[in-house]
Amino acid sequence: MNTDSMHRHSEDIEQPMAPEEVDPEQKQEQKEELERAGNSLTINPGDRIDESKTLEEKAKQVAVDAPDITGDHIVVPTYFIVETPEGEKKALHHVKDAEEISDVIRQARMDENGERTWW
Repeated sequence: MNTDSMHRHSEDIEQPMAPEEVDPEQKQEQKEELERAGNSLTINPGDRIDESKTLEEKAKQVAVDAPDITGDHIVVPTYFIVETPEGEKKALHHVKDAEEISDVIRQARMDENGERTWW
């Protein structure tokens, strides 16, 4: 995948990466579920896998939207949207598909112009 296709891809499906980009409705639903269930939850509401969701819906799903130990507010998407060498877009779950995400990251290379290329 070249940088042009990466750029087109990011225009097609945008993922929330900052607190102000998280859907307020999603944020409220997760907050209410956490308050309702308290410590009885076995999984963070944002980590749930729902195969009925579209690629675009998965791209918007957020696993973490909270301050970390340093006080920085972080946002972690539940799914990372990647494009295979064949041009297929896939949603990789940040926990279930961690090994495949690592493989995708390892494929990243820089060319002689400092541009990222994908093999």
